[in-house]
Amino acid sequence: MFEKVLIANRGEIALRIHRACREMGIRTVAVHSTADNNAMHVRLADESVCIGPPPARESYLNIPAILSAAAITGADAIHPGLGFLAENAEFAQIVGEHDLVFIGPSPEHIRLMGDKVAAKRTAQELGIPVVPGGQAVTDLDQARAEAERVDFPILIKAAAGGGGRGMRVARDKAELALQFPVAQAEAQTFFGNGALYLERFLAKPRHIEVQILGDGQGSVVHLGGRDCSLQRKHQKLLEETPSPGLNMAERQRIYDLAAATMRKLGYKSAGTLEFLYQDGEFFFIEMNTRLQVEHPISEMITGIDVVREQIRIAAGAPLGYRQDDIKFSGHAIECRINAENPETFAPSPGVIQRYHAPGGMGVRVDSALYQGYTVPPHYDSLVAKLVVHGSTRNECLMRLRRALEEFVISGIETTIPLHQKLMASEAFLNGDYDIGWFERTFNGKT
Repeated sequence: MFEKVLIANRGEIALRIHRACREMGIRTVAVHSTADNNAMHVRLADESVCIGPPPARESYLNIPAILSAAAITGADAIHPGLGFLAENAEFAQIVGEHDLVFIGPSPEHIRLMGDKVAAKRTAQELGIPVVPGGQAVTDLDQARAEAERVDFPILIKAAAGGGGRGMRVARDKAELALQFPVAQAEAQTFFGNGALYLERFLAKPRHIEVQILGDGQGSVVHLGGRDCSLQRKHQKLLEETPSPGLNMAERQRIYDLAAATMRKLGYKSAGTLEFLYQDGEFFFIEMNTRLQVEHPISEMITGIDVVREQIRIAAGAPLGYRQDDIKFSGHAIECRINAENPETFAPSPGVIQRYHAPGGMGVRVDSALYQGYTVPPHYDSLVAKLVVHGSTRNECLMRLRRALEEFVISGIETTIPLHQKLMASEAFLNGDYDIGWFERTFNGKT
């Protein structure tokens, strides 16, 4: 097992990884920008190294600085967390070339599944159904020809991206001409790659993902699925497991297919296969070769620590269980608490004046906040994840409503009121929603 792990990330996920390491007897190294001098993961880590100024490209995306921090502290492995360099195949390869272990998949699998066009092609070859489309296009003429083949309405997507960036809907040729250059420019800005692809736009699908773990030694298991359909502008607001929109047979079908596919691929580490589901059919859309923000709900219903498993697998340990050994219990929901105005969604950085996290049976809060901490304006606005587990979905919802009432974060605006409004929605309470439901219902406002 590793003696010291460098955590190449920040915020709640860096703290989450630190906790898993300490429970395994592993020392940790926190890297941080000058904006995060007083961050909780920096305060709790065994060692810390400042790697640059606030802009991410000069700190958390600065590969030489991160490798130097690993060298001077004697770390023997690097955990990339999520976002930043987590799905950067070049970084994973360079880490290995410096005699360090990258806690994640192989560079080859990151490259293969990180390019969404190549990932869809691979999925098809492995027998997974995909949304019609998927050919890479680099100019408007190619896009017009592909749109004729796929048929309108179509979804324009960034080949190298995610999180809704570089994504636009075109319902006809005129709208394609308007949206294509916008999506291309956004993809170039956020991912350094303006390549796009087109696929059939599904009107009211659910967004279903399957959490898998593979040890690279032939064993792959799934930890069930997550319904991530509650979204605003392709950004997830809340996730739950199991999906209230699927029956048991449908769930089992997609879970088994995801695990079997990754077994064929010889996948190593944690990963998530994402699908759209509509009218009884699943369509593969992408794979995330990293830890997901919403991984805690899978942990709550299985009792398996996903981060711990990532570390064990990276150290060469096989999975210590088979699929039949994994027992699924109850229902879990995660609310993403962002430092944003709950109606306009404008970022709200600032000093935390009061902080009180809810507790009680079945309640978990993943957050790096504390009273007096300054939420910086330079990074993602996620500041806490409220995760609740219950024996049934109804019990889970009642517990979540109570936990939201207890949650106190003052000094900044947060999306807690948004989640409280969702708890009052009959459609949400009935599990009757899809990926466009939030914007149709609230028109982008709460």
